[in-house]
Amino acid sequence: MASAKPHGLGRDMNLKGMSRSLYALFIVLIVATSTVTGQIGGETIYNFLNLAPSARITGLGGSLISVVDEDPANAVYNPGLLNRQMHGGITFQNNFHFDGIYNGYVGYAHFIDKWGITSHGGVQFMQYGKFVAADEYGNTFGTFKASEMAITVGAAKEIGGGLSAGVNLRFINSNYEIYNSTGLTADIGASYYNEESMFSAGLTIRNVGFQLSPYDDVKEDVPVDIQLGVSKRLKHLPFRISVIAHSLNRWNLRYDSPLDQDDTILIGEEPKEESDFSKGLDNLFRHFIFSGEFLIGKNEVVKLRLAYNHQRRKELMVSSLRSLAGFSGGVGIKIKRFAIDYGFGSYHIAGSTHHVGISTHISRYEQSTIVD
Repeated sequence: MASAKPHGLGRDMNLKGMSRSLYALFIVLIVATSTVTGQIGGETIYNFLNLAPSARITGLGGSLISVVDEDPANAVYNPGLLNRQMHGGITFQNNFHFDGIYNGYVGYAHFIDKWGITSHGGVQFMQYGKFVAADEYGNTFGTFKASEMAITVGAAKEIGGGLSAGVNLRFINSNYEIYNSTGLTADIGASYYNEESMFSAGLTIRNVGFQLSPYDDVKEDVPVDIQLGVSKRLKHLPFRISVIAHSLNRWNLRYDSPLDQDDTILIGEEPKEESDFSKGLDNLFRHFIFSGEFLIGKNEVVKLRLAYNHQRRKELMVSSLRSLAGFSGGVGIKIKRFAIDYGFGSYHIAGSTHHVGISTHISRYEQSTIVD
């Protein structure tokens, strides 16, 4: 009994010390993001980091930062989701785009009992296919390839009361023909889970960092993104709904587009200008992703997914044609110790991207061997 009190006191002091450290790091990253102007696509580099790392996340609209479960790919966006259930989890993911373009993720998670933390590591990769090298006159000089890669390591710890916090560090390498760049970014995230109410939430600050070496003489901005999300599983229906708010470091996500103009204007008529209320409402919803998962079976052996991303729809839809731009979906199936996932995302009227993945937990094979 005499030794129990100092041991408990030491543990409390360690938790308090870690909480202070995480809080300090959180403040540093907040300050860092305040000096970076939030950007829309095309104004930052390393934007492949914003591509969904897994088929599940593709099917759920492109982001999932608030669901606490055994899926190790979730920690790529929010390291605060790392937890003991992920121990031994390994995942292989590949997203097929058009014309030989693809991106993917390979990752592994491990719980370190000695320190009480869950760590993970993985590689995101992007292959842009083969290009023909040519000058302004049309003379060709063979072919070249372009690719990008990011190596991520991270860890998280349960603070208590259903709250966890974690950090990712990421080294980036980008190659476009003769142009090369390297960079370093960090994510900080937190998650909260209440098992009784089946409610969870997540907060993450993604891609805070800088270029180590630029493509030329000018250093460019990285795609900083602050996200906040909540998820709730319904009590009497096997369905979990999630709402993710993204790009919170930049309010205005709209831009002037000639496609927004009304093509039915008659001669002599003034173009109808969109009201400020309509613009504000549209801009507000561009920050949100709405998604849901049907969890079918006692052990959730089948998961059906559907999502809507308003910003993606407004930016990629063609005004004169109907399309599924902004909508995504997918399915996940558990077969023995494997989880197989498929997700599709509609980006263009020509078709959708197809994301497939397979995951398992090595630790379960070890346990099975011991039992046998």
